[in-house]
Amino acid sequence: MTTKSLFSKSLIGLAAVFALLAYFVFQANASDDLRIVTDKGAVPITVEIADTDEERRTGLMFREEMAADHGMLFVFDETRMVSMWMENTLIPLDMLFIGEDGTIRTIGRNAKPLSRDIISSKEPVRYVLELNGGAAARLGIAVGDKVEHEAITGEAG
Repeated sequence: MTTKSLFSKSLIGLAAVFALLAYFVFQANASDDLRIVTDKGAVPITVEIADTDEERRTGLMFREEMAADHGMLFVFDETRMVSMWMENTLIPLDMLFIGEDGTIRTIGRNAKPLSRDIISSKEPVRYVLELNGGAAARLGIAVGDKVEHEAITGEAG
């Protein structure tokens, strides 16, 4: 085998390893499916999960847009009062504050981009789902509706 062909085969093998590694990294950060059960039926939402301190701190900051059927699910380590704000967040958001059982307890509607105003859960919650501003009204999502996701129910939506 020549040095040139050995080098070519090594490059192909290295490229395959990098492709496989990229696939697994992408899968670890891939979006997830969630369902909100409303009076009008189930609403599917593709979510990113924020379940570490750093992910929760960053949230949707600096993003200029989000697809209409997407959101971010914040998963907290315990049920507690939650306060959010919009500093460095460029798009208006609806914030659904969700109890440990998956029930929507409070909805903060159309939070103003770049604002330091506090949006409070008003009662202890375990999760927050951020959607584009106006999505809750547009999709018929209301307090009392149920959110289904494996992070909440232990089962995929």
